[in-house]
Amino acid sequence: MSIGIKISLNDKLYLRDPQETSLGQNIIKHSILLIDEIGFEAFTFKKLAIKMNSTEASVYRYFENKHLLLLYLVSWYWEWVSYLIDINTMNIKSAEERLNIIISTLVFAHKENPAIDYVNESVLHRLIIAEGTKAYYTKLVDKENTVGFFSNYKMLCEKVASVISEVNADFPYPRALASNLFEMANSHSYFAIHLPRLTDVKVKDDNYEEVKDMLEHFTHSLLSK
Repeated sequence: MSIGIKISLNDKLYLRDPQETSLGQNIIKHSILLIDEIGFEAFTFKKLAIKMNSTEASVYRYFENKHLLLLYLVSWYWEWVSYLIDINTMNIKSAEERLNIIISTLVFAHKENPAIDYVNESVLHRLIIAEGTKAYYTKLVDKENTVGFFSNYKMLCEKVASVISEVNADFPYPRALASNLFEMANSHSYFAIHLPRLTDVKVKDDNYEEVKDMLEHFTHSLLSK
């Protein structure tokens, strides 16, 4: 059963909101699957159109280029994580407990599937791990930042940083720790799968429990000092 969640994103990312039409939702669905399958470098709108049995022109009616499409998918994911954090920490008074829930949520967000039928969160999670940094590690980052393309990610990090400051008001780097939690979750998941000598955690059969344990260890070690 699908549910009616609509993720709010910067309207400059798209020419037409893909969440509002069946064709747009199909673009989101198949772009996630195809980028996961062949990688962002090999991904093109022509290949996407063939995959979804449509035309290349129909894809261009929604997105100007594949970079903006990737930005859209990455932004969608971070907004989804933010939504889950709000739901999972609701009515939790202890800041320490909320921070533990946040860490668990950012690692296991792909497991909390609300049956949004055009988004496979598990595949999107793999895409974020493998391709996510390509959305903002570009020469255009400063220009795109001025029009708010990364506001979802920045607001998410601010949300986590505020909880970190609740846990330890004297900790001098709450934003740095918050952003590192997200970046480490992805980079060490990637290392565990592809470059295991660069990390101490293991990921097997879609089990990211050791990634969560690592993040909790770093976080509590820093905040207890």
